Amino acid sequence: MKQIKKNWQNIDPFSLQLRLTIGIAGFSALVLGGLATWASWRMQQILIDSQKYNIEQIAKRLPRDVQIYSEMMQPETALQKAINNWENSNTLLWLKSPDNKILVKSTTLDLLSNSMVDELMSLSKMPIKPQIYKINQSYFVLCGGSVEVQGKLLGKLFVVKDITREQTMFLVLVQSLVIISVLAIIILTVAIAIFITHSLQPLRQLNQMAAVISPEDLGKAQLYLDNAPSEVKELAQTLTMLLSRLSQSWEQERQFVSNVSHELRTPLTIVHGYLQSVLRRQNNLTQPQQEALETAASEAERTIRLLQDLLDLARADSGYLHFQMKSYILNDLVEEIVVMAEKYSDRQITIESTIYPIEVKLDYSRLKQVLLNLIDNAVKYSEVNTPINFKLDRLSDKAIIQVCDNGYGIPLQHQGRIFERFYRVDESRSHATGGSGLGLSIVKTLVEGMGGNVSVQSKLGEGSIFTISLPI
Repeated sequence: MKQIKKNWQNIDPFSLQLRLTIGIAGFSALVLGGLATWASWRMQQILIDSQKYNIEQIAKRLPRDVQIYSEMMQPETALQKAINNWENSNTLLWLKSPDNKILVKSTTLDLLSNSMVDELMSLSKMPIKPQIYKINQSYFVLCGGSVEVQGKLLGKLFVVKDITREQTMFLVLVQSLVIISVLAIIILTVAIAIFITHSLQPLRQLNQMAAVISPEDLGKAQLYLDNAPSEVKELAQTLTMLLSRLSQSWEQERQFVSNVSHELRTPLTIVHGYLQSVLRRQNNLTQPQQEALETAASEAERTIRLLQDLLDLARADSGYLHFQMKSYILNDLVEEIVVMAEKYSDRQITIESTIYPIEVKLDYSRLKQVLLNLIDNAVKYSEVNTPINFKLDRLSDKAIIQVCDNGYGIPLQHQGRIFERFYRVDESRSHATGGSGLGLSIVKTLVEGMGGNVSVQSKLGEGSIFTISLPI
């Protein structure tokens, strides 16, 4: 039961497979149901027509028999004898005079119950259509016609055929037909589902192949399926060409970012140097001039850091970001970086560690850049008086660094994307509440470049924990 419930929950109501299965199965059910209904109706009509024909033949031949017998005996006796000749266990006859009195009837009519006879008589008072009438648990076909002898109207003849046995067999046949139709629809639906699943398999393979393609593999990606239909092969070729064009665009973008970052960083560094030089001679400046130059120097410094981040990312994408990996004591490195960060952040930063020493192999300058970025991120998104806590630990072959804050937290829907380039939870991009959206992307790039990985856990109103694992 649990497995069925799980499979039912995994069904995508908007999938092409489900839509095709329901559509084709529904159309097939409509066709089979219509065919079964038509066959049942047609068989019923054949049964009625055959019985109607027999009754009409009796109604036609009876007046002639009455006329023949009338030449040899009294008309009433002749009429009774003619009716007795046609009656049997399944055929009932009676004759009504114009004034609605029964002149003569077959003896088999007396074998029926009074209620059934009354019901049959009541049917004869209405205009009669040759059709099947159900009385109690029996089925009858009723037909009527006028009887004339030597041009004189004797009355109206009613012939009733008991078709209970035939109708019962017909209903059993209809039930069998319904069961067969339902089974056929179920089998057909399963067969259609299997066929559609098999037919869509090339598309699933194409989707799986495209899903594992990384940005680095765009230019080398080749999507091809051997036994796929022609349309899927054409789609694969189109996607391959699209990936190739994306690779070219990606490469052009990276080259452009790298060139722009390199060309702008040098003049901005010179401008920043001149601004700092002028600010050191602030005795010759008025207060507004000093404030303007400090703002310009701050913005120039921020832009230089942004260009440096862009340049590092471009080098990482091109494979030119080199790491000087050496063995260090992680505890000492983190303490050194924390002391440095406390001076410019004006925030209390604590370190918790139960293991000493924790030896790791890493690039010191890159680790410093990573931790300073995380500290800067914690400072921006937490209250002024809240502390920042570092936790160091070692698990099997991994060294663990956790940077914890008691800040605003990150909404769950954003946690999977905060390491993307230029992605910001606060889309206003205010300098007061955040940077360019490259800090965490730089963190992820540098940590992975040193063979580690980084993740985040966060709850709104409780803060965030960034966890870095590095190989020992």
